[in-house]
Amino acid sequence: MLYQIASFLLDVIGGLLTGACLLRLYMQWQRVPFSNPVGGLVFALTDWLIMPLRRVIPPVGRWDVSSLVAAVLFQLVQYLLLTLVLGAGSAWAWLPWLALFGLARVAVSGLIGLLIVYAVMSWVQARSPLSDVVARLCEPVLRPFRRIIPLVGGIDLSPLAALVLLQVAMIVLGHLQAGVMR
Repeated sequence: MLYQIASFLLDVIGGLLTGACLLRLYMQWQRVPFSNPVGGLVFALTDWLIMPLRRVIPPVGRWDVSSLVAAVLFQLVQYLLLTLVLGAGSAWAWLPWLALFGLARVAVSGLIGLLIVYAVMSWVQARSPLSDVVARLCEPVLRPFRRIIPLVGGIDLSPLAALVLLQVAMIVLGHLQAGVMR
């Protein structure tokens, strides 16, 4: 029971901080301005770690490498703490792999969340700064699907196809991560 509680709390905190770092990286790569509520939240959650890292790790082109390093560090700490709570001495060797799988799972979960928000906002035709940010972040993911899937009765099914594919990716990542832990 203690392990489940610790695992849940670490997933929530680690996922939030890792996701904020990945969102910062993605927003900078997509050149989405940070002068909106999402950007303010991302800065508030990540500046305390990314700004000192940026002094040591400069950006590479449009890639903010310090945001990626911070996301990896959060996952490493999350799995390190989980290993300490579990008391599994043999898991130390697999810690970097667990962190990388965790990072990939947070990235896929974040995309799933963005696509769900995008789909709901498209149904209600919400006009807000948030809807513009979400649309700009989802567009690169949906573009390949829109090339293949035509509109059906005026309805764009590309978010549904992307969600199905991302869920499959989550299943594969879960099995790969479980395989590492065996």
